Amino acid sequence: MRGFTGDGPSPWTDLERPPLDAARLRRALVVPGGVWTSLEVVAETGSTNSDLAARARAGDAEGAVLVAEVQSAARGRLDRRWSAPARSGLFVSLLLRPGPEVPPARYGWLPLLVGVAAAAALSRIAEVEVGLKWPNDLLVTVDGSERKLGGILTELAGAAVVCGMGLNVSLRQEELPVPTAASLALAGAAVTDRDTLLRALLREIAELYGEWRRVGGDPDASGLLPAYTARCTTVGRPVRVLLPGDRELLGRAVAVDGDGRLVVRTADGADHPVGAGDVVHVRPQADER
Repeated sequence: MRGFTGDGPSPWTDLERPPLDAARLRRALVVPGGVWTSLEVVAETGSTNSDLAARARAGDAEGAVLVAEVQSAARGRLDRRWSAPARSGLFVSLLLRPGPEVPPARYGWLPLLVGVAAAAALSRIAEVEVGLKWPNDLLVTVDGSERKLGGILTELAGAAVVCGMGLNVSLRQEELPVPTAASLALAGAAVTDRDTLLRALLREIAELYGEWRRVGGDPDASGLLPAYTARCTTVGRPVRVLLPGDRELLGRAVAVDGDGRLVVRTADGADHPVGAGDVVHVRPQADER
C-alpha cells in the first residue's frame, strides 16, 4: 500500500492531529499479569516491525509494543512500501512469543487473529462496520464502495513473532494513497481519537491472543476460525488468485480452513487451499451466478 510521502511542512496542527500520550497508554495497558509488558511511542522510525524484530532477536520479552507517529520505510506484505502523514493513523508492532504452548505450525493464525480483534474493536468503539479481506486487509465501506482501511504484517524473528498493523484514522480524501483506500474519518467513525482506539485494539488483541494461546492455538476451540469467517468478505465471492510465476486460480472462495488457508473452488468442483505466503494478490471477479 503506497501513501502520502510527507514531503514539506505538515498542514495539520497538534490540535487537529495530537500526538499519542505514551504515559497514559502505559498506565492503561501495561498492567501486572497482562499480555503487554512495555509500550513505547517514537516520533519517527523506518519500520516498527523491523525495529521490534531486531529487539526480539536480542531477547526482548513478550508483550513489547512499539508505536510510531510516522514511518519512513514501512512495509506491507511481499515487501510492498507505503507511508502516511505523521499522526494520521496507528502504526504499531507487537512482539509475541506463543511457544511452547502453541505449535509453530499454528503461528500463521496470528495475522488473522489480529485482524479479527482489530475489526471487532473498531466496529464497537468507532461504530463503523469493519470487514476482513483475506489474508491481511481491514475494509470499510465509503460512498457505497469497499475500501482498504489498513493492513497487517507478521514476521518471524527467531522464536518470536512480530505483528505489525497500519490503520488509517484521519486521512482526508486528498491524502489517500489510492482511490481504493479509506480512513475511519472518511467512513464516518464515531471516534477517531487515536489513544482511545489504540487502547481498545490492544485490549481486544490481548483477550483473543490469551484464549488462543490457552488452547494451544486451536482456531476452532478458541473461536477464532468462526469469528474470522463471519467477518471475512472474501468467503463466498468469486475470486482471481494471482500466484507466483504469472499463474492464476479462478473460482469461488468457499472457506478458510483450519490452517488459515483460503479454499478456492474451481469450475470443475475441485477445492484448492492457498496460503498467504503462496499468493501475490487475491482479486474479486464478476459473479456469473
